[in-house]
Amino acid sequence: MGGQIAKKLQENGHDVVAHNRSADKVDEAKAYGATPAYTDQEVVDAFAGEPVVLWIMLPAEIIDAKVDEWLAILPAGSTIIDGGNSDYRGDAARAERAAAKGVKFLDIGTSGGVWGLTNGFSMMVGGDKDSYDAVVPALDTLAVPRGGHQYFGTNGTGHFVKMVHNAIEYGMMQSLAEGYRVLKEGPYKELDLAAAGDIWQQSSVVTSWLNDLTRQALHENPEMDGISGVVAESGEARWTLETANELGIPMPAIQASFDVRLASQQGSVDFSTKLLAAMRAKFGGHDINGIQ
Repeated sequence: MGGQIAKKLQENGHDVVAHNRSADKVDEAKAYGATPAYTDQEVVDAFAGEPVVLWIMLPAEIIDAKVDEWLAILPAGSTIIDGGNSDYRGDAARAERAAAKGVKFLDIGTSGGVWGLTNGFSMMVGGDKDSYDAVVPALDTLAVPRGGHQYFGTNGTGHFVKMVHNAIEYGMMQSLAEGYRVLKEGPYKELDLAAAGDIWQQSSVVTSWLNDLTRQALHENPEMDGISGVVAESGEARWTLETANELGIPMPAIQASFDVRLASQQGSVDFSTKLLAAMRAKFGGHDINGIQ
């Protein structure tokens, strides 16, 4: 999503300095008008000593180390936006380390997948309110045409709301995948699953973007040929379950969907897990046969 965020901003009147660990991705950004930066220092240098607004999209397992690397070179007055799926429980500490360097920190849980460039992104914001207000013009651009953004409060709240969103997503995806599996393996062997998805998408109670993507996947590959059925869990449902357990809140549906993904990684795969993998590829561009 980071590349799409940069492109959407650059193509809609914002000046973007684009950096990626892969030089070819920086070259792509240069081609649509962004200022290329092949190292962290080149990002800072492009601002000629002025405060930097830095939007980073990185895996949760490396976010702390990378934030500290940026804090070592960012000028005071800068703002770090963590737009990835980081664990909300670490946001307060990251914000404190940033504040010690005179840097603001926003956690912006971002949803929209590979469709955000076209449909707009949904952004859930936590952190310093003044910093949020300052970046609203950029968020407004990223929201066009059907997305949006909402401020929730202190550091951690943005990632917390996004985390729960992703856990809900697990349950919704699992329910759809199981339903289509019953259609496929039920008593009527010639049912057209894609056609069922088509009619469900026409003002039924289960009409949704997820069902729309699922029916698209079934039109393209009715038997889910070439898909292993291994499905990743990327952290958010796990953290939601941990938080719910601490609060004494049962979450049977989300727990079950989470357990299915773990079991798939141990070889328990079927048509429903293949369909889950196809859904993830449709909305997020995830590896259809890996655990990305």
